[in-house]
Amino acid sequence: MSETLSSSGSIHLIARHAASAIWLARYMERIENLARLLDVTKTFADEDSDWLLLLRINGDVGAFFDRYDTAGHDSVARFYLLDSDNPTSVQAAITAARENARTLRALISTEMWLQLNVFHGQIRALTEADLAPEHLSSVCTTLKDGAQAHAGVTEGTFYRDQCWHFYMIGRYLERADQTTRLLDTRFNGLAPEKRDDAAIDAGEWHTLLRAAAGYHAYRREYPHGYRAREVAGFLLANTAFPRSIRLNLAQLEWHLTQLRLRYHLRGGSAALERVDDLNTSLTHTAVDGLLARGLSPFLDWIQRDIAMLHNDIVRGFCSGD
Repeated sequence: MSETLSSSGSIHLIARHAASAIWLARYMERIENLARLLDVTKTFADEDSDWLLLLRINGDVGAFFDRYDTAGHDSVARFYLLDSDNPTSVQAAITAARENARTLRALISTEMWLQLNVFHGQIRALTEADLAPEHLSSVCTTLKDGAQAHAGVTEGTFYRDQCWHFYMIGRYLERADQTTRLLDTRFNGLAPEKRDDAAIDAGEWHTLLRAAAGYHAYRREYPHGYRAREVAGFLLANTAFPRSIRLNLAQLEWHLTQLRLRYHLRGGSAALERVDDLNTSLTHTAVDGLLARGLSPFLDWIQRDIAMLHNDIVRGFCSGD
């Protein structure tokens, strides 16, 4: 992609700007997701195995035990909140987000840039004292509020051009990936083997939905309680829940299509084909059938394809100037 005048009269982004927009959105989503997972784990954890589960959701078990001996409140909170050497920590995420925003300084709004810098300062100011059990929920709330303020400022001030489309692609990629990881790690341990929904521990399902920011939305859809197939279907394929995999992939497909139709960008055909395959599977595959065959293989395939989808987008739109 080069910075040239398109037939619609708009200026194409240079490749590094497209890539930076995608990564800015992904890093900001990661901060909010981490804060929510830490808060939910702190609130509902009964033992150290719950903190280990958080590491599994993020794929960080190996990296964590290279630095720490045991997984508990103190060590996991430090790993994710203070450890700048951990590439999945909020420290690393806000640093990378700010650097990508700096690359985009001429393209993002002043309000976005200023809010991000204030948020960067808040995260960099975190100390060991903030990890104490009595303070952790407040810290997580501050992180969630900062990430959501960024989303609100972006919604209200970001000019709707190509850069905005790439930013939104990054947001939806990250949300879809996060939901697949959470569902894959948590669901099989909760779903009863004999499908006896009466045996479900409501507190565990409550925790899973809280971790996905979906508890209230789920209860509006299913006020009677928790059933395995309904929880899975809600997180996989609900068309109104903002973090369902299907909704995020559908939104992602729309933005990719706009880049090709409105701005006449030539790349992205491989990405569109892949996201169409994913959407078709989520639309036409019955959740009951997935549960009968085992949900994990299906989620593994979705996770791999989301990672390859990111690569397709980078190759198609961001591979050179």
